Amino acid sequence: MQARVRAVLLTPNNTMLLIKRIRPGIPAYWVIVGGKVEPTDSSPEDALLREVREEIAGEARIVSLLHTIENDDEHQDFYLATIEKWSFEDRTGPEFSQEGRGEYLLEEIPLTTTALDAVNLLPEEFAAVLREAVERGELIAAR
Repeated sequence: MQARVRAVLLTPNNTMLLIKRIRPGIPAYWVIVGGKVEPTDSSPEDALLREVREEIAGEARIVSLLHTIENDDEHQDFYLATIEKWSFEDRTGPEFSQEGRGEYLLEEIPLTTTALDAVNLLPEEFAAVLREAVERGELIAAR
């Protein structure tokens, strides 16, 4: 079973960082920063911090585990984290240099249900959980 970790990254501007994916032949969609847990990672949290460094050249502070999705071949942990600084231009993740992977665009999205409803955030199950947390004000309270 493949383990993955993802982070809802809250900024000082009361926004969250999402990656917009543009791939040939399919509609644009957005994802949360994160990726695979590697054998060299000492924990899922260590993997998450590594992924944040690779994907947006930032240092995050993990606040809490927000949600888990598990199916037959994958286990995904979604964390709530804060981030003060990042540099998308300095990213180092291997996926960014692979041919045919399409575009990766970093976007700051306001912590509102209107903003979330305007993007196609995947996976859908987590998008619904995140929307409910935003609606209840849980993300701003965690900042």
